[in-house]
Amino acid sequence: MIRNGCHQQRELLTSAGPIEERAPRVNDRRIAPETGERQWLSWVILPQWCRNAVCLWADRIHVNIRVEEHRLCLLVIGVRADGCKEPIALADGCREPAESWADLLRDCKHHGMCAPVLAVGDGALGFLGALREVFPQAREQRCRFHKSVNALDALPKSVHLRAKRHLAEIWNAEDLDHAHTAVKAFEAAYGVEHLKAVAKNLVDLDGLRALNDFPAEHWQQLCTANPTESTRATVRHRTKVTKGPGSRAAVLAMAFKVIKVAQVRRSAVNAPHLVAFVRAGARFERGVLVEREQVPAA
Repeated sequence: MIRNGCHQQRELLTSAGPIEERAPRVNDRRIAPETGERQWLSWVILPQWCRNAVCLWADRIHVNIRVEEHRLCLLVIGVRADGCKEPIALADGCREPAESWADLLRDCKHHGMCAPVLAVGDGALGFLGALREVFPQAREQRCRFHKSVNALDALPKSVHLRAKRHLAEIWNAEDLDHAHTAVKAFEAAYGVEHLKAVAKNLVDLDGLRALNDFPAEHWQQLCTANPTESTRATVRHRTKVTKGPGSRAAVLAMAFKVIKVAQVRRSAVNAPHLVAFVRAGARFERGVLVEREQVPAA
């Protein structure tokens, strides 16, 4: 309970006569169960399954807070051992997301979270830099959709259809050698007139094909950041309806409640039985599990 000025003065009629009264204006900021803030505060502690999450998707949600400066909601979604996708962490950040991402990942590590096998992001340098700092052993996979959009933005619309076919040949190549061959074909087709598009397409090709070392059944979910994109759209739609939350605590509580409701519609990864193999360190080549050679007994 905090003071927030006073109401207008008014006159009350009592048995002793009229009395002038000016009541203070009070803002009630106590935590109520129905607001979601109590659940949010308890949700900061990581559940047991989050400590061994196999794969992570990370994204930032831009929200406008009326009474504070511009903030970001940092969202991390992980895969459980049974293949279901659930949120792991939700926190607020500032305009410099690199430090905010690093603080969030350090907090997860402090609560016992192990390094994920693979982390998927939209290619923003803030999250990737923080991931290399906190979990250097984790693999990186960039969102192919964002990469394609960046490359197409540097090309005229008249060649978009043909360029999409070239990009599909790069993404769907059998191995890294075939991918480099497809990149050279893309460079030969557009390198003379559109150097910017070729430069964007050549950056971090290995990070775009990290999923080749994982089960082929999981490629559809690992190639893009769609799990976080759909959740971000749900939160953004709600903040647009409410015309922006009033405070930092309100935006975190509201985002938490909306994400939990959207969790019901989130599908699990394909072939969930292969998640345990990935966590155990099994080797996959071109999406196929490689069996270990049996050593004959002496």
